[in-house]
Amino acid sequence: MLPELSEAEARERIARRIAAELEDGAIVNLGIGIPQLIPDYVPRGVHIILQTENGTILAGPAKDKDDLRVIDAGGRPISVLPGGCFISSETSFAIMRGGHVDATVLGALQVDQEGSLANWMIPQVRVPGMGGAMDIVAGAKKVYIATRHFDKDGGCKLVKKCTLPLTGRGCVDVIVTEYCVIENTYGHMVVKELADGVSFDELRLNTIMEIEAGPKMKRMEL
Repeated sequence: MLPELSEAEARERIARRIAAELEDGAIVNLGIGIPQLIPDYVPRGVHIILQTENGTILAGPAKDKDDLRVIDAGGRPISVLPGGCFISSETSFAIMRGGHVDATVLGALQVDQEGSLANWMIPQVRVPGMGGAMDIVAGAKKVYIATRHFDKDGGCKLVKKCTLPLTGRGCVDVIVTEYCVIENTYGHMVVKELADGVSFDELRLNTIMEIEAGPKMKRMEL
């Protein structure tokens, strides 16, 4: 059995792990959900340029969680760091579509073993609109997925083939769940890191997607 974590513990672990990998000086776009937590965990001394879909450059952690005057695309309060600015929606999308974003971090409803992503719609259940996700997965240089391993009904979100409408086909580079870090390596989903208390055999039994153990698989860095 995979160890159980609370929702807060799992979300923090995922956000903290991805934050640790972002490179100093990178231009990064964050999606809605777990990705919105990442500014709270960027290591000291690492300075990333956070770009929000709704038009903020150099977004940072909120100084006041109840101050809704400055928010990201998901409605979460943020701050604007020194040197930052607000830009138009047209300019924001030009940045995303034009290949100027070094990395994006998005949530997922499903990710499949071909690296395809579904994260915007469940037909007849949840249709919030696609937003800019399709633009950003096509334009970002690296696509990270920050997601719980299982959905609320206990189904694995890492599947052989997405059954929900796609956001992007073959676009995912790295998947981080509360249990592992998986890298899309030439079309193979390779487990690079495992969380404490998780074995590869347990992970494989609880994952629908076909996964492989990396040659230098190690414990998740947090």
